[in-house]
Parts: sequence; structure tokens; C-alpha cells
Amino acid sequence: MTDIRNLRGVVPYLPTPLTSDGAVDEGALRRLVDHLIGEGVHGVTPLGSTGEFAYLDFAAKERVVIATVEAAAGRVPVIAGVAATTTWDAIRQARRWAELGADGILAVMEAYFPVNEDGVVAYFTAVADATDLPVTLYTNPNFQRSDLSLDAIDRLSHHPNIVFVKDASTNTGRLLSMLNRTEGRIGVFAASSHITAAVMLIGGRGWLAGPSCLIPRQSVRLFELCEARQWDAAMELQRELWAVNQAFARFNLAGAVKAGLKLQGFDCGDPAPPQRALGPDEVAVVRRVLERVGAL
Repeated sequence: MTDIRNLRGVVPYLPTPLTSDGAVDEGALRRLVDHLIGEGVHGVTPLGSTGEFAYLDFAAKERVVIATVEAAAGRVPVIAGVAATTTWDAIRQARRWAELGADGILAVMEAYFPVNEDGVVAYFTAVADATDLPVTLYTNPNFQRSDLSLDAIDRLSHHPNIVFVKDASTNTGRLLSMLNRTEGRIGVFAASSHITAAVMLIGGRGWLAGPSCLIPRQSVRLFELCEARQWDAAMELQRELWAVNQAFARFNLAGAVKAGLKLQGFDCGDPAPPQRALGPDEVAVVRRVLERVGAL
């Protein structure tokens, strides 16, 4: 397995398969992880946004990490999500995921009340101090009450355990600003909200994204074209795959990914309430898009 600090490529955000009574369906999760690795992805991330971390208690999160690590079996890195409103809880998660065999941490800050920049930096620093695992900062201005500013990212990039940032804004210029400000100290990964070929062109390392669960083979091909600097072919494929991003931006992300996976034979249940599952008309939209890109 590649040293995670040198990681490049497609790293799907895994959904959390749930039974009708809200238990983690570990069997479904293991099957999905095995399938994605077979399709060539470069890592997997449990407990990202697609994994509905905000709707799971500690015990459920623990089961997700255990099942993912066991299913991956060292073939690709497992970058497990740590998300909390308190620094104490975030430290507890980071240490436990390390004990369970995760290869890296995806650090998210949840907030009810606003937190100033020094508090944000202190939170992520505490997570990075909690273990020796490489940490990926996750910034999502659309959902995070206290987001990571460029100044905060610059400060955190000097921490030896903070090696990547995953940005889920729609502002590709912000990613270039990160790359320029941090001067190679931190690698940048895109989200499905970005045009990933463009992110690769400006110096990105790949993408961490939920829709890649549905189009892993196509996503890996796009990454390979970008790595080979075959930009014309990469943009031709990017234009085709962008329909997936556009469709999923319309719906609840976990619901859309789970609906698409069910069409592909991977039943991961419904999103955790109060989120709702996609209705028949919405599922039909997902079906048409997946058929169009050769994923059904």
C-alpha cells in the first residue's frame, strides 16, 4: 500500500449502510468496499459527509470504521472521519480510529455556536496531536458554521501531521490560493462540487467524493488521464461525468448515493431520518444519469 503521505487519486466517501431499525449493515459496507477496491480506487473514506456522520452515535461510527478497515484489508488506505462539536470527543474518535487500524484521519469541525479562528485552529491542532496518523482537513463552507479560512489553513499546514486539505466549496480559485499560500506543505484534494480535472491541472492530488462510489471505474480513468497530462481526453471524459455531479447536487447526497447504489445492486438502505429517501421521480433521474455514463 502506498504511504498515505504520498497519496494521490480517487478516494470515495463511503455511505453508511443502515438497516430499517438504524443499525449499521456491516455486510453491505464490506461488499461495497471490496467492489470499489476491485474497480481501482486509491483509498476509501468512511464517516465523511456521504457517510452521514452527523446522524451516527459513537458506537455506530466505531462499527463503520471496524468494518471498513477489515474489508480494505490493507489494500488501500482507510481515511476515517473524525467530526465533533467538542475537542474532547474529536480526540477520543481520532485515538479510537487509530487503535482500530485506520491509516489516516479526515478531520471535520461541527459547531452550533460560532467559533473564532483561534478556536478552529486549536480544534484541528488537537486532532492532529492526538495520534501519529496523517490528517486531512475538511472544509465545507456550505455546511460548516465555523469554516477554515485561508489564514487558518496556512497556520495548520505547518503541523507535521496535517498533510492534506479536502475542500468542498465550489470555488476552484480558493484551491489555487491554498496551494500558493501553503507552498507545498499540504496537498489539496477536491470534492464533487469541483471540476476535478481542473483541480488536477492546477496541482491537486485527486478527489474525495461520494459520487465516486457510483462511478469508480470512470473516476479512476479520469484521474489516470489527468496524471498522464492528457488534458483533451480528460476534459472529454470530465464533461460526460459532470452530469453525475449536477444530478447529485439537486438531492440529499446520502440519499442520492444510496439510491444509485441500490440500482447497481448494492442495497445500503435509506438515509438516517429525518433525511428522506429519494422518491420514484428522483430515482429515475439518477437512473438516467448512470445509464448515460455507463454505470448501469
